[in-house]
Amino acid sequence: MKKKIEPPHLIFLLLLTACNPSPKPTPEPTPRPRAAAFATPTSTARPFDYYLLNLSWSPEFCHSHPNAIECTQHSTFVLHGLWPQSNSGTYPENCSTQSGPRNPAAYSDIYPDLGLLVHEWRTHGTCSGLSPDAFFTLARTAFRSVAIPPELSHLDHQISMPPGQILDLFAAANPSIPRSSFALSCGNNYLTAIEVCLNKNAQPTPCGPIRSCRANTVRITPP
Repeated sequence: MKKKIEPPHLIFLLLLTACNPSPKPTPEPTPRPRAAAFATPTSTARPFDYYLLNLSWSPEFCHSHPNAIECTQHSTFVLHGLWPQSNSGTYPENCSTQSGPRNPAAYSDIYPDLGLLVHEWRTHGTCSGLSPDAFFTLARTAFRSVAIPPELSHLDHQISMPPGQILDLFAAANPSIPRSSFALSCGNNYLTAIEVCLNKNAQPTPCGPIRSCRANTVRITPP
């Protein structure tokens, strides 16, 4: 029986295949993990009923703190804080040691003083149940929602008026905020702050137990 002889070109192909086995398939690259949106952990919420938005009268503060950063701007009302409050008249403070926002400079429009921002977060923001960025975004929204009466925003000399009249000016300048949501703070018969009571969505709510200034007349110093 004759032995089958393979053609030369077929023998060459068989030898080439033996020396160069088929390469293994290239594995698919491992996908990169996606950053979770809004994955910032929230602070420790404590029971509270509403927020108290405190807007300090800058000229009075700057009278005793002339070198403060915010005093170079000669502002009228500036944001002091957004404070959780309870209907019982109490309020939670210092609820956790969670760090504040990663980029505090993002809120320099409402807190030019970094020290004040850190204080407000530690003392009040940690009790809100919100992440740092969510808390300060809410504070900015609340602050910008309050219009300053023109009688006070363009003040160029000291004036005096009863607390009720000041509250009337704010109610007139902010028709969407009831007068019952405003309160006034004073010290030694000088205006120190206007306060606005807001629910947890930054909508106006009656102030309830918040005590307003009881002076007969309040003096208002110009910027």
